[in-house]
Amino acid sequence: MENDASIKISIVIPVKNGANTLPSCLKSIKLQSLYSQAEVIIIDSESVDNSIQVAEALIPEIRIISIKSSDFNHGLTRNLGVKHAKGEFVVMTVQDAWAADDQWLEKMVRHFEDTEVAGVCGQQIVPHHKDKNQHQWFRPVNPPGVRVVQYKNVKDFEMLSPEQKKKECSWDDVNAIYRKEVLLKIPFREIAFAEDALWAKEALEAGYKLVYDTAARVYHYHFQTPEYTYKRTLTQLYYYFKIFGWKRENTIKPTDYLKVVYRNFRYRMDLQWVRHNFQYLKAMNKAFMDFHRVLNQGELALDKFYFKTCQIPPQGIALKTKNQVLSEFKNVE
Repeated sequence: MENDASIKISIVIPVKNGANTLPSCLKSIKLQSLYSQAEVIIIDSESVDNSIQVAEALIPEIRIISIKSSDFNHGLTRNLGVKHAKGEFVVMTVQDAWAADDQWLEKMVRHFEDTEVAGVCGQQIVPHHKDKNQHQWFRPVNPPGVRVVQYKNVKDFEMLSPEQKKKECSWDDVNAIYRKEVLLKIPFREIAFAEDALWAKEALEAGYKLVYDTAARVYHYHFQTPEYTYKRTLTQLYYYFKIFGWKRENTIKPTDYLKVVYRNFRYRMDLQWVRHNFQYLKAMNKAFMDFHRVLNQGELALDKFYFKTCQIPPQGIALKTKNQVLSEFKNVE
């Protein structure tokens, strides 16, 4: 990082007690081919570990913005980062993700040669570490390459099915870059989850072009307990229904359990992963079943059920009152 005039890319990272993971994240940024044109902005939510000291030791010129933990919001906190960004382009990532190679930024920035492009979204991959769920090593299954999405006529987007809309808006703030001037026109909403997918929807409705490039990769992984998996799945189902009207069908099949056993023996994985992935599938299946069972009782019943179940939400989702959760969806449709 050099003087302000040389800054082309601002990298915004929300942080909360990230001392253990920030080194991998920041070191991978420093290795980027475009690092000399970048700045790093951390928005710290009252970390009680030495996150700030770790960050400043690795990047002395890093910019630290401190907020109250109670003020954190996935949308508004990122907007704060945009406000302070000096670059023409703004990267959104997280404290426990790290670039897969030194061309990560370069692979995304190149797409902005097209002036209609508002943002570029890369891909998450799971590091091949034995302490990570080895059944997810080969996730995701997205085909490699570049996918460009644009709707010059907003009616064409509106005609899509809810599932198709969600597919076109499979945006991911773990690994995305934006044209700053577009973020200022279309900021993130005050929402506790899926601020990225909602932003993509509004950008497409405004006629902008979005690019998905699977070559721009970051490593990212969360160990998922059954409770976390259940609440995370339920949260995704709830918010994607609210934003897109998508009543996602249950994708868990009995054969999925057989595949776990098959993969475990084929790749000689530790037997602990069989039990772990059985619990993972069972938790996901319960979330799907509960979602559809309650939705059949009406949307109000779903709101009440979601608030009651996720009042203590999974990691990454801010605690909300019932009225705050429901108010997030005003004017979304």
